[in-house]
Order: sequence, then C-alpha cells, then structure tokens
Amino acid sequence: MSRETMEAVVSFARRFPFQVVDATGGAPELVPDLPFLIEGLAPLAPRLMLRTNLSAVSGAECESLLALCAAHRVVLIASFPSTNPAQADAQRGAGVTETAIAVLKRLNAAGYGVEGTGLELDLVSNPVGAFLPVSQESGERRFRQDLLRKWGVAFNRLHTFANVPLGRFREWLLRTDNYERYMKILTDAFNPSAVEGLMCRTLLSVSWDGFLYDCDFNLAADRPAAGYKIHVSDVRKLPSPGTPIAVGEYCYACAAGSGFT
Repeated sequence: MSRETMEAVVSFARRFPFQVVDATGGAPELVPDLPFLIEGLAPLAPRLMLRTNLSAVSGAECESLLALCAAHRVVLIASFPSTNPAQADAQRGAGVTETAIAVLKRLNAAGYGVEGTGLELDLVSNPVGAFLPVSQESGERRFRQDLLRKWGVAFNRLHTFANVPLGRFREWLLRTDNYERYMKILTDAFNPSAVEGLMCRTLLSVSWDGFLYDCDFNLAADRPAAGYKIHVSDVRKLPSPGTPIAVGEYCYACAAGSGFT
C-alpha cells in the first residue's frame, strides 16, 4: 500500500465512526510505511489490530515497529497454526515454529499477552488440511497449556477458523481432487446461527490500492462491494442496511461451525 493510499484510508477512518480498524495482509509488517498508517489510525478507532505472521517481525529492524504498537496499544493477532512444530512447519515452512516462539517470547517480555498490561496478544490457528478446526474453546485450552509448558509463552485468546477455498488452497483442493469433498464438509457444517455475526455484515475491506470490498475473501476473489469499484477517497456515506453483499461458494467457510473470526 502506497503512502497516498494510506492517507486516503486515514481520511476515510476520520470521516466515519469505525469501532475497529484491522490491518491485515499478507504480511503488513513488510510494508515500509506501516508505522505511518498506525500513527494515523491509532487516534481514530477504539480498537486497532495488526495481523502478523510473526516471522515478518523476527528481525532486529522490527523493534521500533513493536515499540510503536505497544505505545499505541495495538492489538496483535499472530498466526500460529499448531503447537506441534512438525505440523506448523509443514504448513508454513521449515523452522517457522522456532522463529515464531522467539518472537512470542519477545512480545511477552514487552508485556504483550501478560495479564494486567493491557497489551493484547491473540493467536490464530487454522487446520493443516481439508477439514474443520477443533472447537475454539478446547483449542484455546490446549494451546495455552502447550505453549506454557513447552516454551513458557502466554497469550490472551485463540481464534480458530476453517480454511477458505480460495487461492493456493483452492488450487491444492482441485489438484488433489479434494474440492468437492471439502465443500461438502463445509456445507454439512453450515450453522444458521453464525450468519448473524458474519464479518461481511459490518465490515468494509480496503484493498492495497484503496478500493472497497465486503470482506477479505471477496477482495481476494475481486468481487467489489455493491458490484462496482469505489475508492475510499470517493466514499461519502457508508453502505445502508440491506445493501447486497457479494457471495460465493467460499462463504460456506465463514458459516461453518462457530463461524469465521
């Protein structure tokens, strides 16, 4: 995302009363002007979140970024697929667990994930394969026990979600003849109660070049909000209740089980 687009995003957040601003990617830490975006957004939303894959903040050059996040009470949402190093490395690459644990320990030392500091560190886990995740409650209990016992690491909460059949995961499903089977798993697990809390009902997703989408997955599928592309700099009012939301087969991943976080 360019500095110009970041300025448009900050202006957009200044014009409208968003409760949460969530900087995600990819790896947003690799964007050179991310500190500028954090500084601009921090005063504008009660809750500012930054998604991280941990490996991207493992270098010494990221110390200033982590200090900035702590200063502005930015909530860190860290991807940590599994407490089993073999499973995590199989999903993310050799050595990723060792790197992630080192970063988590640094974050704990800075107060993140530590009770009473007000610095929130949440973890995100998704399955290594074409199946549904364990329940969030039981998963969080196991992660908390494993991380503390194995590495002395603490965190606030765990979010679990199903893999969305898009991008490389969709290509893998098709290549291995698992697509239809996985879609059946998702549709069989459809939970009407999860629909009320779907993110597309209350969220606007902004692409790297500043255009609006109903959610991150419609962005990935290039299905813009309201059916036409509009840039954040051109928005004069938020979508009204009842505005149609673009949907696709991948939406079943968000409405399976406990829903998408």
